[in-house]
Amino acid sequence: MKVLMFGWEFPPHISGGLGTACYGMTKALSGFKNVEVIFVVPRKFGDEDESNLTLLGADEVPVVRKQVKFDDAASKVEYYELNSGLIPYLGTNEFYELKSKVSSGEKRLVETTQEGKIIFEGDYGQTLFQEINHYAIVAETIARELEFDVIHAHDWMTFPAGMAAKRISGKPLVVHIHSTEFDRSGQHVNPAICTIEKDGLEAADRIIAVSNLTRNIIIRNYNIEAEKVITVYNAVELTADMERSNLKKNAKEKVVTFLGRITMQKGPEYFVEAASLALQKMKNIRFVMAGKGDLRDAMIRRAAELNISDDIEFPGFLQDSEVSELFQRSDVFVMPSVSEPFGIVTLEAMQAGVPVIISKQSGVSEILNNAIKIDYWDVQEMAGAIYELLNDQALSKKLRNQGKKEADHLIWKNSAAEVRKIYLDLLEVYNSL
Repeated sequence: MKVLMFGWEFPPHISGGLGTACYGMTKALSGFKNVEVIFVVPRKFGDEDESNLTLLGADEVPVVRKQVKFDDAASKVEYYELNSGLIPYLGTNEFYELKSKVSSGEKRLVETTQEGKIIFEGDYGQTLFQEINHYAIVAETIARELEFDVIHAHDWMTFPAGMAAKRISGKPLVVHIHSTEFDRSGQHVNPAICTIEKDGLEAADRIIAVSNLTRNIIIRNYNIEAEKVITVYNAVELTADMERSNLKKNAKEKVVTFLGRITMQKGPEYFVEAASLALQKMKNIRFVMAGKGDLRDAMIRRAAELNISDDIEFPGFLQDSEVSELFQRSDVFVMPSVSEPFGIVTLEAMQAGVPVIISKQSGVSEILNNAIKIDYWDVQEMAGAIYELLNDQALSKKLRNQGKKEADHLIWKNSAAEVRKIYLDLLEVYNSL
């Protein structure tokens, strides 16, 4: 069984959990003898781990002509073409004005290299929507040239590509939701992104949600039939025990860590407020807010306003080795997410032997027994849980040991087996038609 899989990022070139999840899932799927994965990304950098799959860069695929006419104005994929001068985050009126213009049947040209290839940045910059549309054009070429049995598209950026591949090949489409626009933006959603998500969800033959939290959002907010949406929890790659003997750590200082994008969805402001409260009860705590995001500067300013700047670090985005070192320093990990579809970083912290505090508004909270669960907004309870873990050695030791054992059983092999079953069941239905 060959799977044509569309993603937007792949390690080591990742910005968050999406790339980590894609790597873990594809690596585990390759462990099954009858599964072969062709994983497509917009841009291939050349230093990716290709030992378990065929990695294909959309920027490497010739679309034959130097300029490609895209005549199918009825195609919903075409609705997301933006002029390069427009930023991707449009208001409602601008988006529907653009959509109306596209629906009029106007033809556009796509510029390519001398070799007939489209250039991709492969990131989340101002040309994101344009690249999403170009990715879908390349997906048509791939779907015509390659043999495969099922299509699997990860998150909204790849849905137009998955839909295009389905339209060309007639093969079944599975879409995988790692995060919805309602998770990322709350009630201030981008209507263009919501439209892409809805179109992809409606076009899919099966939908994989990374938690029941996400599944319920898909069903409720996008009016998708419940039987079409299946929950498959994310997981973690089983790793060897970390060596902590060379750890350079201040014995008198306790370290409490936040690791993730510093943006509304992740609840960084609640972490900073809880840090201030905890420091009122206990002085020898070092807080670390690792990551980048649009709220990072605001959090630095808020720490200054609370007079805790000397007690909190903002090291920015960390590479894998730096994350490992941070976990070895950490006495407590906190994930105060406002709306977290899953939260793989929690499992990584538990694997490293760090006790965790997580919000009840996270998908991972549905499956964990050895974690302290709080409401993201309850900074008093969050601060109290931090203080308790730093001072109750018996509780801390229990969560370290039991949490690690629990995380070590939540591995990608099990999640991949569920995804494989979805493929097989779907193909059985298609083959019987």
